[in-house]
Amino acid sequence: FMKIYIGSDHAGFEMKKDLISYLKGGGNEVVDCGPETYVHDDDYPDYISVVAKHVSKELGVFGIVIGRNGQGEAVVANRFSKVRCAVFYGGSKHMITLSREHDDANILSLGSSFLTNEDARRAVDLFLDTKFSGDERHIRRIKKIENYN
Repeated sequence: FMKIYIGSDHAGFEMKKDLISYLKGGGNEVVDCGPETYVHDDDYPDYISVVAKHVSKELGVFGIVIGRNGQGEAVVANRFSKVRCAVFYGGSKHMITLSREHDDANILSLGSSFLTNEDARRAVDLFLDTKFSGDERHIRRIKKIENYN
């Protein structure tokens, strides 16, 4: 059981709905940070910032943000203190495990144009199931990143 904040723009709206249902079905607490309805020309920073704000202030929670390619969403999320957002839009899933093990990533940004809903489910499962290694060198590097804010 985990607490997960999730948000998207229009491009990620359908994938977001699917992931909310999937994650709740697994017993997780899922907070939908918007949008509540599909809006063709909405702006992703309006929703992604809400997810990132929660993750930056609450210990032990995760975030999932979704857009067309996931890159802009990660840029927004990574503007917030204590947020470490990794992007996944296909390819090697080893990138997901490394982002958790080495960087203690706490938000996963998904590119909906490059993933099926099933791909997204598998990516989210891997992200949530992978633990931070806790290695001293990774802790040291994360502390350096936090000092940039």
